Amino acid sequence: MTMNSGDVQTQITDPRWQLVLARDSHADGQFFYSVKTTGIYCRPSCGARLPNPENVAFHATAEAAERAGFRPCKRCKPDQLASIEVQAAKVSQACRLIETAETLPTRAQLAEHAGLSSSHFHRLFKTMTGLTPKAYASAHRAQKMRQALGENMAVTAAIYAAGYGSNSRFYEHMHQTLGMTPSAYAKGGRHARIHFAIAECSLGSLLVATTDKGICAIALGDDPETLLNDFQDKFPHARLIGGDTEFETLVAKVVGFIEAPRLGLDLPLDIQGTAFQQRVWQALREIPYGTTVSYSELASRLGQPKAVRAVASACAANRLAVVIPCHRVVRNDGSLSGYRWGLARKQALIEKEAGESR
Repeated sequence: MTMNSGDVQTQITDPRWQLVLARDSHADGQFFYSVKTTGIYCRPSCGARLPNPENVAFHATAEAAERAGFRPCKRCKPDQLASIEVQAAKVSQACRLIETAETLPTRAQLAEHAGLSSSHFHRLFKTMTGLTPKAYASAHRAQKMRQALGENMAVTAAIYAAGYGSNSRFYEHMHQTLGMTPSAYAKGGRHARIHFAIAECSLGSLLVATTDKGICAIALGDDPETLLNDFQDKFPHARLIGGDTEFETLVAKVVGFIEAPRLGLDLPLDIQGTAFQQRVWQALREIPYGTTVSYSELASRLGQPKAVRAVASACAANRLAVVIPCHRVVRNDGSLSGYRWGLARKQALIEKEAGESR
């Protein structure tokens, strides 16, 4: 069957064909392409001579390509795990060991299980997760602690259930873990002190809130009252303190940053989330100013190309607008989706950054 000119044009404009033309290794594992004139199928990054687009078909998996009658390319070996997938599997196994172990395995033990040297394993783990094994373990324990307290478990029981060896080890870092005492967290922030203020900026109303650790929320909206109500819902019993002169100065810095993100924000942050969310948020902060990436590309950068939905969920869970630039993530075709503060604001931020980067 021969493609007509319209079909060929559709093929050429398909985002997957553009990735094949670019031989983009980040697309490996997301799909495969076959060439009907040779009877083989390849990875998007294959270095073989590029086929004519009218001879190409796309497949979600290697198995699908083989069911369609194609054989694997001997050059890119699409039927074998790519090196990045092998590395991701090793790190994923190490993460499971950390999460399920009663006592945190040493770096040497984790490296031995992965079949790597200690230094190589440490570099690989940090590259893939954005965290050291120790930091990953801390983030996992913190998430388990928050979950246990949310289920009304007694504080001491929650500490041990989360994997802390003793009460003292947890209490040394409780403010980094919860931003407040565990009893206050379990009671919806009872007795916790959270300073806040609402201001206006070019994107509408702006709420800024801080704990003793740093800025815990930067929210945008059309209605100041709605912003405050939404924030109160998270900690209904916290002591919310309106901004004084000193706090207004901090808010002014945040407003200045919203208007000119390129200048950066040199203020402490109180970023709390699961280990995976922290990996995503760190990756977001590494996206160059004035550029965008797709959700699938971001997942690939994390070494988990199939975790597109989890990446999107982590972006949606972000509470620090612009500081953690989830607005720089778009669909594969470049269209906008999934911005908790409104697509119009996402579009405005992207256009502003792109214009200033020219």
